[in-house]
Amino acid sequence: MCGIVGYIGKKEKLTKILSCLENLEYRGYDSSGIAYLKDNQINIVKKKGRISNLKDNLEESETTLAITHTRWATHGEPSDNNAHPHKIDKVTIVHNGIIENYLELKDKLQELGIKFKTETDTEVAAALLNKLYNDKKDVFEAILAFQKIARGSYAIGMLIEGDNNLYAIKKDSPLIIALAKDGYFIASDVPAILKETNRYITLEDLEFAKITENSLTVYNQNLETINYEVKVFESGVEQIDKGDFEHFMLKEIHEEDTVVKNTFNYYLEHLDEIPDITSYKKVEIISCGSAYNVGLLGKNLIEKYLDIPVNVQLASEYRYQKQFTNKDTLVIAISQSGETADTLAAVKLANKKGAKTLGIVNVKESSIARETSQVLYTKAGIEVAVATTKAYLSQLVVLIMLVYKSKKIRKELAEEEQLLNEIKELPKMIKELIERKDYYKIAESIYKNDDMYFIGRGIDYYIALEASLKMKEISYIHSESYAAGELKHGTISLIEENTPVIGVISNEDILEKTMSNIKETKSRGANITIITTEEITKSLDSDTNLIVVPKVNDLIEPILMIIPFQLLAYETAKLRGCDIDKPRNLAKSVTVE
Repeated sequence: MCGIVGYIGKKEKLTKILSCLENLEYRGYDSSGIAYLKDNQINIVKKKGRISNLKDNLEESETTLAITHTRWATHGEPSDNNAHPHKIDKVTIVHNGIIENYLELKDKLQELGIKFKTETDTEVAAALLNKLYNDKKDVFEAILAFQKIARGSYAIGMLIEGDNNLYAIKKDSPLIIALAKDGYFIASDVPAILKETNRYITLEDLEFAKITENSLTVYNQNLETINYEVKVFESGVEQIDKGDFEHFMLKEIHEEDTVVKNTFNYYLEHLDEIPDITSYKKVEIISCGSAYNVGLLGKNLIEKYLDIPVNVQLASEYRYQKQFTNKDTLVIAISQSGETADTLAAVKLANKKGAKTLGIVNVKESSIARETSQVLYTKAGIEVAVATTKAYLSQLVVLIMLVYKSKKIRKELAEEEQLLNEIKELPKMIKELIERKDYYKIAESIYKNDDMYFIGRGIDYYIALEASLKMKEISYIHSESYAAGELKHGTISLIEENTPVIGVISNEDILEKTMSNIKETKSRGANITIITTEEITKSLDSDTNLIVVPKVNDLIEPILMIIPFQLLAYETAKLRGCDIDKPRNLAKSVTVE
């Protein structure tokens, strides 16, 4: 969950190299650092906090060789000392991932007299690489030995004193090497280098690379050179520029009409790329965070329209429970980055059990895309804000298309022409929802509260889960979502005067049930807001705070229902003065378990 950038080539300004790192600040921003070559010496500068702090403490200089890092703390608190890079004797590294056996290794290294200055697993990795290099007198042999000893995940950029080359080592954590005009970059994600080049290669697990100013060589475990494929990234650099918007999150919400349109249009035109999931006896969806919430929506739609049982599991729990996965099971893995460590590990387990695996990811050639039997790409483009918005919607569209494809094949989809017409109108409806101003008024009534609750039944509960997550992620309000009928089984004791309770009602069949639960909280002083459709408003009290969305086919209705919640969370966080794009303690791409 950290950002790595390395550079080797003709002389380049340190500030320019750090500008590449800033494009990855959404991956980690507790601290940052840089190691660079100057006068044949490796200089290291590290600072707690944002990259701007590092820049303020860095001399204006040029270099031909550097590694940089922005950290999301796992081992050791955020501090200057714990920040990367870490140097032990001849070896300096930056590292993304977790060395799981670092304590065992640390004990053994300390017995040899090595002293450690930090609490990090990365310093242990540097010490181990240094010892192996000193023992073997060969950098390749040292890397191979490290890969046999170190357990866990790692993307490592490494410098060796006296050896003016850049080394890249990869296992279970993403790392790319980019080919620029005047040299090479390494990075943990493509957006880092888009202002310099869109040409790159991906390292596979247990591969490593030696990079000189003029050459790139990739090796496998047998020290054989690998013929790598140079890929071209299709999205433009403008996607990492927020333009005239105050925050990336707001920009990305404003892109949702286009994202939904592009994703629907692509798969309606390429229906043959979508598998017919009706041949499976059951479906398992594995994911984390917002992807888990969208998986629950997928469960509701698949079970409702296709009569296939669906089990949605948190990827972080999947490997630690008894699984009933077999060749008749389709396992769907949902991940925006395609690198989510827990989801990737779950996919590998499902593959071992003989299941077919389907990835729904946003990043081509990502680890999950390569590991699954088949992949469906969302068309969200680069998403910078840590709290997902447009990527969530694009995942939902792909799940909807899975249902549509299967219903179409089975010729059971009633009113298909009307549905397709509504899909064409969706971008316009989305744009109108985004441009409304009533979210700010409701945000004004709730932003000073410390607790709030979202409730709904059935599919509305699944929407409430994402609504609540978005609120807590960026506003830091303690927010919970509950199945509406569960309130009276304990949670209603937390309702007091002016506690915000936001109800989700899209299904007229359960309107009366949900409304009775809402009135239970209102009678105890709750501040009520309801997000619903035009048809349902006719049955509601006139004095209730309402956000109304257009009524469309049930299959696509969740797309419209979630947008007001995204904007309500945004406006609330803005009133509270929160760092909306980079919420505290969170990172965009969760590449550690």
